[in-house]
Amino acid sequence: MSILSVEHLTKIYGDGDTAVRALDDVSFTVEAGEFIAIVGSSGSGKSTLLHIIGGVDRPTSGSVYVQGQDIYQRSDEQIAVFRRREVGLIYQFYNLIPILDVVENMTLPVLMDGRQVNQDHLEQLIRALGLSGREHYMPSQLSGGQQQRVAVGRALMNSPAIVLADEPTGNLDGKNSAEVMHLLRDSNKRLKQTLIVITHDEDIALMADRVIAIEDGRLVSDSHQG
Repeated sequence: MSILSVEHLTKIYGDGDTAVRALDDVSFTVEAGEFIAIVGSSGSGKSTLLHIIGGVDRPTSGSVYVQGQDIYQRSDEQIAVFRRREVGLIYQFYNLIPILDVVENMTLPVLMDGRQVNQDHLEQLIRALGLSGREHYMPSQLSGGQQQRVAVGRALMNSPAIVLADEPTGNLDGKNSAEVMHLLRDSNKRLKQTLIVITHDEDIALMADRVIAIEDGRLVSDSHQG
């Protein structure tokens, strides 16, 4: 069974003459452990698609099945639990909480879920992310690359089945970009996590098992690589 199935997804913002069709009848399936790059020009609907897959924004019509269950047949509270437990979300602008330190930012999703932090997993992530010795630094004390690594750690803290990353290297230089993608790719392979990345970077797209192109809200190509 596929881990993710997107069926006839449509998203319309506004109504009447001002309505904008951000997604138009998009369908595809994803197997567990796949690394998929989603590409397309600005405003093509890529981020809208990612947010709907991640339970952040409801579709106007269509369905998103994760592990065989339609997430939008759930209540808002159940969708919030789904976001915390089953997906890891990474954004271009980090979205760290400025008054929390590295460890607090990384463990927030676990604590919000009322669960115990797995200290071994936390320490392993901190080492893998190159953040040893900076556990109690505040975001303002970190470089952009370090802040994005904290955001990656937060997304991986719950060992989610699916990791969704929206331009995760968009604000990073080449070295930090390569390091962040290495971490995501390593987690994807080692833990068999499904990784879906929105990117404008051709090098990142070439790393993926599969590339899906979106234009004007429609899926225009879906190609396997390698």
